[in-house]
Amino acid sequence: MRPREEAERPRDAALSKPPAGRPGSGLARDEARGGPIRDAAVGGTQRDLARRNGRGRRGGAERSMVPAAEFRSYYGRPIVKPAIWHREIAAYLFTGGLAAGSALLAAGGDATGRPALRRAGRVTALGALGASAYLLVKDLGRPDRFANMLRVAKPTSPMSMGSWILSAFGAAAGVSAVAEAAPLLPETGALGLARRALPPLGTAGQYAAGAVAPALATYTAVLLADTATPSWHAAYPELPFVFAGSSLASGAGVGLLAAPTDQAEPARRLAVLGGAMELYGAHRVETGGGILSEPYRNGRPGRLLRAGRALTAAGMAGALLGRRSRVVSALSGLSLLTAAVCTRFGIFEGGIASAQDPKYTVVPQRARIDENARGDKTSSE
Repeated sequence: MRPREEAERPRDAALSKPPAGRPGSGLARDEARGGPIRDAAVGGTQRDLARRNGRGRRGGAERSMVPAAEFRSYYGRPIVKPAIWHREIAAYLFTGGLAAGSALLAAGGDATGRPALRRAGRVTALGALGASAYLLVKDLGRPDRFANMLRVAKPTSPMSMGSWILSAFGAAAGVSAVAEAAPLLPETGALGLARRALPPLGTAGQYAAGAVAPALATYTAVLLADTATPSWHAAYPELPFVFAGSSLASGAGVGLLAAPTDQAEPARRLAVLGGAMELYGAHRVETGGGILSEPYRNGRPGRLLRAGRALTAAGMAGALLGRRSRVVSALSGLSLLTAAVCTRFGIFEGGIASAQDPKYTVVPQRARIDENARGDKTSSE
């Protein structure tokens, strides 16, 4: 029997698992490689997950083992490419609106026989337009790029239409502003002829600029809303109200600063109308877009827009209550101008912030997908 037992022993030894640590055992191989034992690794992983999720032997609510979703993108880059515009464009939004509001102020002053308002509006419109052209060309990099945009008129392109609007407004506003220098020319000779011809040309240019002014004030709102930037695109119904109101309020601010109190009544009315439009539009932008309104309430954009609301309200109150005080009228005008700057920069920076955070792209997309799925299910039923 002994030879048979000895013959069977190697087979049993081959079928049995060698003791841990002996040559040929799994532990020895794993230790030599630096890797864990599978059973111990599985058990340790399960214990770690149970401990991490609050699950132990003593009970406790079972939680999902899937971690909370984080809105990330590949290599940490935004899902939507932020606009390449810099703060020169935010300043361009303000100066363009100021030019439009000042042109309307000049038209109102001329129609009501208030030369101080007319003069302040014409000069400011031309100066703001020059600043707008400088800021736009600086952002474009080369002046010939602006000229190239005038080669084609494309109604479906806000940038193309904006270039033509800016050019048409500039020609009209330039003529009306130059006409203010007519009284300085001599009465005889060729310059005397120019002195007599400039006032009617200035009046025609002034009303032409006033006719183009609403388009100049609001086309930048369409330009922002036409991009893929989430918070700009979602606010497309409200941005024209914000920009139009801001333009009127800034033009009224110029009138309150430059005109004496007995000629500033049209500027006061313009301040109330423009301020009301701006406050309504800004409130809708900050509250009516759901999650896409968050960038307008948080951080630097939120602080700018809150400051703009406060200054607009203060400017409106001063315009109404300071009819006999030159100081109060001037402070009201300064408040309205500062409010317009804060509002334009707040809108601009809020849109940039929404493009930099993937959440503002992913969450609305998922909501639209779920809504469409519910609609398809309802229609199929």
